[in-house]
Amino acid sequence: MLDINFIRENPDAVRENIKRKFRQDKLPLVDEVIELDKKRRELQKEGDSRRADRNRLAKLIGTLMREGKKDEAEEAKAQSKANNDRVAEIERECAEVEISLKKAMTAIPNMIAPDVPDGRDDSQNVQGEVFLEAKAKPFEVPYHVDILEKLGGIDLDSARRTSGNGFYFLTGDIARLHSAILTYARDFMIDKGFTYCIPPFMIRSDVVSGVMSFDEMEGMMYKIEGEDLYLIGTSEHSMIGRFMGQTLPESALPQTLTSYSPCFRKEKGAHGLEERGIYRIHQFEKQEMIVICKPEESDMWYEKMWRYTVEMFVSLEIPVRQLICCSGDLADLKYRSCDVEAWSPRQGKYFEVGSCSNLTDAQARRLGIRYKNEKTGKNEFAHTLNNTVVAPPRMLIAFLENHLQADGSVHIPKVLQKYMGGKDKIEVKV
Repeated sequence: MLDINFIRENPDAVRENIKRKFRQDKLPLVDEVIELDKKRRELQKEGDSRRADRNRLAKLIGTLMREGKKDEAEEAKAQSKANNDRVAEIERECAEVEISLKKAMTAIPNMIAPDVPDGRDDSQNVQGEVFLEAKAKPFEVPYHVDILEKLGGIDLDSARRTSGNGFYFLTGDIARLHSAILTYARDFMIDKGFTYCIPPFMIRSDVVSGVMSFDEMEGMMYKIEGEDLYLIGTSEHSMIGRFMGQTLPESALPQTLTSYSPCFRKEKGAHGLEERGIYRIHQFEKQEMIVICKPEESDMWYEKMWRYTVEMFVSLEIPVRQLICCSGDLADLKYRSCDVEAWSPRQGKYFEVGSCSNLTDAQARRLGIRYKNEKTGKNEFAHTLNNTVVAPPRMLIAFLENHLQADGSVHIPKVLQKYMGGKDKIEVKV
């Protein structure tokens, strides 16, 4: 959510930002916000004036009563009642305007970084740096579900019976590999100085509306029937919500946190073969990193965060690249974002395995997350950032394809072997 003062003073810049996101449907919101803000200030001014009159009239009535001027006192009482009725009406109008203003303001996208490439959608995202050489295999790489089945590591049929499409059972060495990757990612981030957390897996609606737009919520979140609770789509949601309504001392920043959680997502729509299996599912587990920092540090942390993910994938001998998200591919709250994509030898292309975002103060304004500036003594909004360390279902696909051997076994890189009981490969079971 943008600062109302910024919108009031820079309406053309806000409109241009909306155009950069190819969201012309949101342009009327700027005029709506300016008009509602003007109405709110007029009501507040009138309310303040009438409250002052209320105090003046109360004193006048007392004076007139003491002087025995009953008729004049009654007239002043009538004025006071009319004034009080109008004050109550103003307060009701103000409350209604505040609700409409907040709704309109939260629908206006955050300002985009000036160097974000312009583009209508993800097809116009821009390749950044590339890490490790992407190589083709000297043999045909099977579909990832076929690899998993030969390793005795997946049971989709049983999952369909228990839960429906979009779920799976992982078993044996593959289930162990899944956990090993998460544990390695946890330790990797702890070694980078991040504090490990396990957050609540359900959050209230005021947290949901603070961390994402309504459209995102509708497309992602599962609501708990009869409760003001939603299943989290990522631990970012509860981790950022943890600081809701708080004013942190400047010395407490940056907050550098890494969190584990299961994630629950609707994942509506039809998808191609490569996005089935364990690529696009309703439930998965993830290691995340969260940073809450001072505004002047957020660009630096953004750069560090996506590079940590790259470093971890490279340590697992998986080629990756950075993909810079264009303006039209940014969610409303994002200032800038990039994906980390892993190489798929089967497809001969990269696919998304993680995403890093700087949201500047957009979430902080919605949730009231501030810090006390030691130099000025003022309370200022913090900046929030999030990044995927690893989400094993997708990462498992990249891992299996890149470490698949000609005999169907899967090589385990050295850094992961201690988490796999010393095993250096997973053998074919079928």
